[in-house]
Amino acid sequence: MNEDSPHIAHLDGRPATTDDLAPLAFSGHAHFTAAQIRDGRIRGLDLHLARLRSASVELFGRALPDDVVRAHLRRALQDGPADMSLTATVFSTAGEFAAPDGDPTLLVRTGPPSSGPAGPLALAAVEHERFLPHIKHVGEVAKTHLLRQAAADGYDDAAFLDREGRFSEATIWNLVFWDGEAVVWPEARILTGTTLGIVRRQLDALGIGQRVAPVTAADLPALAGAAVMNSWTPGVPVHRIGSTGLPAAPHFIRTLHRAFTAEPPTAP
Repeated sequence: MNEDSPHIAHLDGRPATTDDLAPLAFSGHAHFTAAQIRDGRIRGLDLHLARLRSASVELFGRALPDDVVRAHLRRALQDGPADMSLTATVFSTAGEFAAPDGDPTLLVRTGPPSSGPAGPLALAAVEHERFLPHIKHVGEVAKTHLLRQAAADGYDDAAFLDREGRFSEATIWNLVFWDGEAVVWPEARILTGTTLGIVRRQLDALGIGQRVAPVTAADLPALAGAAVMNSWTPGVPVHRIGSTGLPAAPHFIRTLHRAFTAEPPTAP
């Protein structure tokens, strides 16, 4: 595959056919991990493997061995450019309405690399809790619907409030805050993103303070900054959530990026 055509789709390590992919058009029972590949390497590979393993056990009762997953990832990287986006999706060929039969199947897709939006972003505050929030699963119509609803209301995206009024996450992002001295992770039932995991362990290594605490709309005026992160980027500044403005906090954003880049990239 040449540098101008970074799109591939591999099913269990081989090029996927249209017959392979057609059943996925209506599939809502699957999970995935997403990553940015740079120079053929990935940050937080151990976190991606652990995510796929634990979610597979919960959804399908068994997981592909890590060495099999890594082999499929290597095969996909061999067929693409040095820099790309990668998504690895796990599903059962038994279909939606049957018990899993045998090992799950891994679909690896690649596309052009992305660094996400520059920001700053304005987020609508929306009451919403995802089903099985600790799993990065597919078929979540609410996320796209709420994002588009937020855009129609003049926002860039949406942040979620749980039933206790605590901020949890955003549509495709983890939320993170800054109190002027430490990084604040919202206390709620969330998907622990791989980028979040990387940043947390590297903040520890760098000796930068961080804590987990409930964050409500009433707490926003006292905060010194906010950001969102996902597989695209460790930090996009957020300048408003709902009607509450937030400081720019460039030092906070640089700190998130510094922590992320401290993580050594590895090859599968």
